[in-house]
Amino acid sequence: MDDEIRQILAEHGRLPVEISDLSDDADLYQAGMTSHASVNVMLALEDAFDIEFPESMLRKSTFESVGAIRDALVTLVGAPAE
Repeated sequence: MDDEIRQILAEHGRLPVEISDLSDDADLYQAGMTSHASVNVMLALEDAFDIEFPESMLRKSTFESVGAIRDALVTLVGAPAE
């Protein structure tokens, strides 16, 4: 799951740094991701995992790190993180 999250962030996060250089708990917004890019990341995650983020999860904190995204996906998909 982490590899797929990182691939989506690399393609849609518009980060000025390599996603591979960031730890799972690194703040993606401090690393340069904009709120607009986070929407693109969210849409790509929804497509990749065939889920829809509920309104209650549409917060900056849901997308602030690889770990936060993983936690949200585990909640929605119901699968253990790999």
